Amino acid sequence: MGVQQKKIAVHDLEVGMFVSDLDRPWHQTPFPIQGFYIRSQNDIRALVSHCKWVMVDVAESRDSVALSKGTGKSLRNASTSRTNGREELQLAPLSIREPVSYQTATTLKREVKASRRLLADAEKALKETFATAHSGQMPDLRPAAEVARKMVASVARQPDALLWLSRTRQYDDYIYRHAINTAVWALVCGRQLGLNEGLLNHLGTGCLLSQVGKTELPKDLLTREHQLGPEEYAEYRSYVTRGVKLLEHAGLSRAVMSVVQGHRERHNGSGFPHGIRGDRIPLLAKVAGIAEFFESMTAPRDDQQPLTPAKAVSLLYDMRNIEFQEDLVEAFIQAIGIYPTGSLVELSDGQRGVVVSHSPERRLWPRVMVMQGPDCQPLKTARIIDLAKFNQSRPASEAVTVRDCLPHGTEGLDPALYDVTGGEFRWSLNSLINR
Repeated sequence: MGVQQKKIAVHDLEVGMFVSDLDRPWHQTPFPIQGFYIRSQNDIRALVSHCKWVMVDVAESRDSVALSKGTGKSLRNASTSRTNGREELQLAPLSIREPVSYQTATTLKREVKASRRLLADAEKALKETFATAHSGQMPDLRPAAEVARKMVASVARQPDALLWLSRTRQYDDYIYRHAINTAVWALVCGRQLGLNEGLLNHLGTGCLLSQVGKTELPKDLLTREHQLGPEEYAEYRSYVTRGVKLLEHAGLSRAVMSVVQGHRERHNGSGFPHGIRGDRIPLLAKVAGIAEFFESMTAPRDDQQPLTPAKAVSLLYDMRNIEFQEDLVEAFIQAIGIYPTGSLVELSDGQRGVVVSHSPERRLWPRVMVMQGPDCQPLKTARIIDLAKFNQSRPASEAVTVRDCLPHGTEGLDPALYDVTGGEFRWSLNSLINR
């Protein structure tokens, strides 16, 4: 049975329905993602305050709605059934003490130039730190802490630059890439939350060191991380406690150690190593957990095809108040966008390219560096299209939008071939290939 859309008044909405479209543009509403399940009465109240009617996907909703109408079960039980029995947990809204409002202080072009060496320095620092810890000696953590400080400063100035660099850089080892990229995602989210630079330093350092325990696991186990049997997975989970043990006498702050120890705990208690839940998980560990999960879903691996960032965002949104606290999920999506920097996309006019940056006010209209024309042939000169500016004065029928998020490795779309610092709007393909 195919999906059928039905127009319905917002006052007739029920928990379990899948809202696929609104009576107004998505970017004019507070909903961070286009298309979502109604999980609670709070979702309905939010829709009532912004819309008069919505479109509902009947095929997506029918099982959950049938539960609420036909079986006599409560709406809460219907929602639990939709999440495959995983428990939902609602907490009071997050309260950040004295949040910082960061302003973008430089352009993407300048910040990429300024921070180009930073990720290479991060990988070098992690190699030395992990090797020393694995040998049983006490590692010098000052280089990693200094790298984290510079990463915080970069993200505070311009949140898209390190995302661009981390998504286009080649790494020597998956563990280092995973730790560094997790740190970048986490810092961008922490900036959105308004964490001060001291807390961001703790968060970045903790994320960089969070994978150190994997140095004590068999390499074969790590290469098959997503294909492990029960006994192998039990051994894999031990990397967190191994990492804590390696670092427990290194003089790290309690905040940093909370990230190392708690980044795999989950909001509903389904995580590890201790299965703690809700408010028992420290805030920095919660942020690191979302970032680590998102990186694991979107990072290319030899043993699996990664999710597109847009699909990972959708999955994350559907897990709010289950594995991740709702406030943090929404802050994370607000921070990285529906189409995060580095996402390969196809536009509604058939052109293809990579997302360079996004605006929180125009979540569905990012800036895209176009590399292929509608015929999928490479352009002689790549160019930037700022969809928000391009569509600003055009009627909806003439707007150019993102049609789809493309898989990693889509032929002909390699952002690493293009130098985002080479000019404001144009890049020469020939000069970049021949230099």
